[in-house]
Amino acid sequence: MKNKKKQLIMVAGGAGFIGSHLCEFLLKRGYQVICVDNLMTGNYQNILHLSDKPEFNFIKADISNNQDIKKLKPFSPKVIFNLASPASPRDYLAHPIETMRVGSEGTRNLLELALSKQAIFIQASTSEVYGDPLVKPQPESYWGNVNPVGPRAVYDEAKRFAEAMVMTYHRRYQLPTRIARIFNTYGPKMKFNDGRVVPTLIYQALNELPLTIFGTGKQTRSFCYITDMITGLYRLINLNDPYPLNLGNPVEVSILQLARIIKNITHSHSRFSFLPLPADDPRERKPDISRAKKLINWCPKIGLIQGLSLTVKWFKENLYT
Repeated sequence: MKNKKKQLIMVAGGAGFIGSHLCEFLLKRGYQVICVDNLMTGNYQNILHLSDKPEFNFIKADISNNQDIKKLKPFSPKVIFNLASPASPRDYLAHPIETMRVGSEGTRNLLELALSKQAIFIQASTSEVYGDPLVKPQPESYWGNVNPVGPRAVYDEAKRFAEAMVMTYHRRYQLPTRIARIFNTYGPKMKFNDGRVVPTLIYQALNELPLTIFGTGKQTRSFCYITDMITGLYRLINLNDPYPLNLGNPVEVSILQLARIIKNITHSHSRFSFLPLPADDPRERKPDISRAKKLINWCPKIGLIQGLSLTVKWFKENLYT
């Protein structure tokens, strides 16, 4: 984008883990940023250090609320990132109705705003749209294996619906839209108690607590460090393709391997504690990022041990000071 210093970008869900990193990234590149968050699962502390910057504006608003959305209408962003949604299983299971509303009503409200301002609309979707995949690695062309009535459906189906809504606005109104299917992402600013595996294991290891492993621990995930993810999201601005794009690290590890790596990094003496596998927990996740490589010249740069070491360092500095 040209004349970056004059460009205004709105980040819904900007006080969350990924959103707050994105706000900081955009400010460093000279953009003006409007951060929108209702702080239900977001954390104002994530953006507190940005609050005194004249190019940064925080608006507390729920994008699912028609009255709150009026707070955003005076602004004319050139790009709208929609990262507004509970993202961890603990959060979306605690707020199931809100999760489904933000994926439906909230997404439509932001799309209407983007349409009125002719803004580029970038939707943060998720690898959860693939459910418990029967194909590996998962390409964007795979339609997934989702249980639409299971407990995780509040998040999975909200994101699937949001993708369909975004594509509908693109087809009907020619709105410039993008969809990022985000795979497991980790790094500084994660909440230690949000139920996601990386912060949970790090917190347990640092406190010499048992490392909880669900099932046998043989289920796999692909973990992408936050700086790599933000770079990928940013590059979507200049992408002229409305179809979903996987963003994730294709290096696949088992949960048990992950726990052993974290135990080594933290020099923990914690033992493993095996618990029953949650309902509909995917057995594997591994993104096919061929499209991302081709269309935005993107692939992750930070290896798992390096990224986890940086994350452990942040947890040590922020949990015990």
